[in-house]
Amino acid sequence: MKVILAETAGFCFGVRRAVDTVYRQLAEHPGRKIYTYGPIIHNAEVIKDMEARGITVLQGEEELEQAGDGIVIIRSHGVPKRICDRLESLGIPYVDATCPYVKKIHRIAMEEDEKGHVLVIIGNASHPEVEGIKGWAGRESVVVSTAEEAAGLDLPEGGKVCIVAQTTYNYNKFKDLVEIISKKGYDIIVLNTICNATKERQEEAARIADRVDAMIVVGDRHSSNTQKLFEICNHACNNTYYIQTLGDLNVNQLRSVETVGITAGASTPNKIIEEVQNYVRINF
Repeated sequence: MKVILAETAGFCFGVRRAVDTVYRQLAEHPGRKIYTYGPIIHNAEVIKDMEARGITVLQGEEELEQAGDGIVIIRSHGVPKRICDRLESLGIPYVDATCPYVKKIHRIAMEEDEKGHVLVIIGNASHPEVEGIKGWAGRESVVVSTAEEAAGLDLPEGGKVCIVAQTTYNYNKFKDLVEIISKKGYDIIVLNTICNATKERQEEAARIADRVDAMIVVGDRHSSNTQKLFEICNHACNNTYYIQTLGDLNVNQLRSVETVGITAGASTPNKIIEEVQNYVRINF
């Protein structure tokens, strides 16, 4: 069997930076309690390892006060501005591990709010990254994730509209939704804030899926960028399988195939990717 591993599979820059931040804080502050606001990344295996080393994950704003004895690390997806303000008011030191590409959207959100413009965020409204962006945009922001929502968008006439995207959003879907909104006659500015690494990962995954018999997508079930990868690969290859770890792989599904492609989300550790790759190469 031929196995093709995507070169872009695994940790992206922002995820690596956030994970390294946590382990660096542990090393620099032995004996000090370290918290993360929300899971630092969307990968259960990484979070388990951090918790085993003493990291506590704060699950929401109501738990902030319990972190007064330690240091809080802001997750890679970012948080609404009010969370940072709350930490400062409580006098709790924090380290911001928000992905720099997400921070860029926060700055755009604030600038557009100051100008009185409406911010349209193309992304998943329930994703923590999008929740964080809305929290920096003031009151004039709206989230769009489907063609129906884009078509039904009803904004004040005459005002300026700035369109941005969740960094891990599907690039082709972003273009489609922008086209729908553009036809509504608003005075719009479009800023493609999809991370270049995300776009490259999606394009490479599509190319591989188009020429293999089966495709394996490795990543956490809660990872937005991994979900997008699965959608893209599944469109190109009917035999596409979404797994979190090697233990999820159904070996019977690969018995009759000759070529297998493997890609992985931006929050998938190399160790898990290598386990899947080696197992498939040795056993098929």
